[in-house]
Amino acid sequence: MAPPTMVVHTPPKPLPPSPCRSVAVIGAGAAGLIAARELRREGHHVVVYERGNQVGGTWVYTPETESDPLGQNPTRPVVHSSLYRSLRTNLPREVMGFRDYPFVARSDWSIDPRRFPGHAEVLEYLKGFARDFAIEEMVRFDREVVKVGLLKGGDRSQWRVKSRKTTNGTCLDDEVFDAVVVCNGHYTEPRPAEISGISTWPGKQIHSHNYRTPEPFKGQIVVLIGSEASAVDISRDIAPVAKEVHVAIRTPKGATLGKQPGYSNMWLHPMIASVHEDGAVVFTDGTSAWADVILHCTGYKYHFPFLETEGIVRVEDNRVGPLYRHVFPPALAPWLSFIGLPWKVVPLPQFEFQSKWIAGVLSGRIALPSEKDMIEDTENFYAQLKTAGIPMRYTHKQSEEQFEYNNWLADQCGIPGMEDWKTEMYFATSKNRKARPETYRDTWEDDDLVSQAYKDFARFISDQTGCSF
Repeated sequence: MAPPTMVVHTPPKPLPPSPCRSVAVIGAGAAGLIAARELRREGHHVVVYERGNQVGGTWVYTPETESDPLGQNPTRPVVHSSLYRSLRTNLPREVMGFRDYPFVARSDWSIDPRRFPGHAEVLEYLKGFARDFAIEEMVRFDREVVKVGLLKGGDRSQWRVKSRKTTNGTCLDDEVFDAVVVCNGHYTEPRPAEISGISTWPGKQIHSHNYRTPEPFKGQIVVLIGSEASAVDISRDIAPVAKEVHVAIRTPKGATLGKQPGYSNMWLHPMIASVHEDGAVVFTDGTSAWADVILHCTGYKYHFPFLETEGIVRVEDNRVGPLYRHVFPPALAPWLSFIGLPWKVVPLPQFEFQSKWIAGVLSGRIALPSEKDMIEDTENFYAQLKTAGIPMRYTHKQSEEQFEYNNWLADQCGIPGMEDWKTEMYFATSKNRKARPETYRDTWEDDDLVSQAYKDFARFISDQTGCSF
């Protein structure tokens, strides 16, 4: 669903010019890092809160998993990474980087020069970005934000942030900021499938958030739910060790059900209809399997346990709203904003566009519409989704619409939009992934686009071993 056409009734007015606003950024993953850079470039004073001991957010791999494999116990100690050991990017590195810091293999930090590298290479890229732009000096590591709320008795441009050291959580720090940018990611709160009869089914359940390696599934019959990237990867990861792998997908139209080519022990099914006390898993076409494990590759919930907005911002059926263009709550704009909510996107370039927009609005250089017009625009968008029969939980799903959205953001900032080669490469990769699901990361036919990318990168790359910025 493309962004709705905005009808502006009141001419937008920028904020009064301010040389510096104090801004708290929640999270030092990719979104938080680019937000910090763009805010500082615009002249703001920035503090980044990061609960971990390094930058990278979800790209920091840990073999640790949670005590609750489904991730539903609210009192569980939360592991904030969802990476599995074998993960490689499902997008080529050329499209993934920030515009002026290309994701090229560099001798000073690259450990995996493949075009579709493993997760450790992405982390090294983010560390290099933070180091080269001196972002770490703005980050408070090992700092968990426990509450973000409006300052009592103040206006909506004063926010109180309470935080504590993760190593010693007995002492709270209390600080006040002009604005807060939420960049805490959305891959830590699992959203398992609802299954009829699951309360009496005797097998084990796990969400992909807690999947790391295939060895625990050796010799077992596994039913895996999902059709997105993690489901495809994990089903192929466990097939060599599992006895059987049965993949259940929600929309099998066009898919070839039954035993999968190239595998002697993998089957594709429509969604699960019910499960039973004898261990049976029955699919909607009447076929069944007796499984040891159900593995949910079913996505995540948006979760902001620290955020208190007096009910202004809510999460309902996985819609964070109301938000103007997925970023600003109209009633709290521009003092509260979110980066990185849309999914099924090329994340880092979109984070950069959103960050530039927020930073420019806070400085008064870029104008927002009136609160009334932002509300109208947002309600119009939600109405379009409803008319199209799109469930609320898909409000932030973009896919092909991401490019129109990114270009809209660029227009607000007065900068060039997405590069044509980057858009073309995204679609070429999608086509190749469908044609070669087993080998697309190592075999491709878009070398002409790769050449265009590196010609574009030449503005920022001084040579093949280093970059100048």
